[in-house]
Amino acid sequence: MIAAMALSGTIGWFVVTSGQSPLDVVFFRCVFGALALLGMLTLRRGWVRLSRRQAGWLAFGGVTLILNWLCLFSAYHYSGISVSTVVYHTQPFFLLILGTLFQREPFPLGRLPWLLLAFGGVVLITGLEHGAVGGMLAGIGLALSAALLYALTTLATRKLKEISPGQIAGLQMVIGIVMLAPLAHPAVGTYDAKTWGALLALGFIHTGFMYTLLYGAFQRLTMVSIATLSFVYPLVAIVIDVIVFDLRLSPLQIAGMVLVLLGVIANQLGWTLPIGRRARG
Repeated sequence: MIAAMALSGTIGWFVVTSGQSPLDVVFFRCVFGALALLGMLTLRRGWVRLSRRQAGWLAFGGVTLILNWLCLFSAYHYSGISVSTVVYHTQPFFLLILGTLFQREPFPLGRLPWLLLAFGGVVLITGLEHGAVGGMLAGIGLALSAALLYALTTLATRKLKEISPGQIAGLQMVIGIVMLAPLAHPAVGTYDAKTWGALLALGFIHTGFMYTLLYGAFQRLTMVSIATLSFVYPLVAIVIDVIVFDLRLSPLQIAGMVLVLLGVIANQLGWTLPIGRRARG
């Protein structure tokens, strides 16, 4: 799990290093990711025939996953890797809201303070002491959109419990190829070794290999361990942004990032506030 999350934290680095547009980066990630995931699935003979209902949910999840990547990779350009990654981690709250709206699940009011804390942190990240900068606001908006789209992907994937994760993700990569092929215009003749290296890494390492690590960890760890170790992802992203890209944030923005991470950690671990306990005693 730690290895998978550490790899996730380097995704933004490779996206920026590729020097390509988010559209072209996602297209090549889908191409190489599909080769890795479906190749491994074929070798293991793990294919399962899909029903019409399953195919519909898989297609919906594929579209939202690809749009999620496009939004997140675009956010890197406007608000930087670390800010985009931290804001992107508000996705558990979108999952709670969507579950309440569309699956009639009761909203756990005990988690409302953490939701407000996290989104209050997002407001601070915009840089209020200097006035909200347009680029930063655009990046945060894209990161929030990516979080919402990933929550929709998660809801769709929950409908596919009988299908192996490799088949789900691999076929979603194929959907991405079909979606983006008419739109992507990669100037492959101008790509140097650094560009190809970054794109190959995003497809084979950050998609094929990382998904294998991640799903293997899910089968062995408790939910508390998974929730806790997930925060290796934004921490690695912040370290890379500071060291590699010379990130400079204001004190309020740093405080906002801390509040977002604290709110999401508290939500994931099910922390509750001691409100009303004394009265009940």
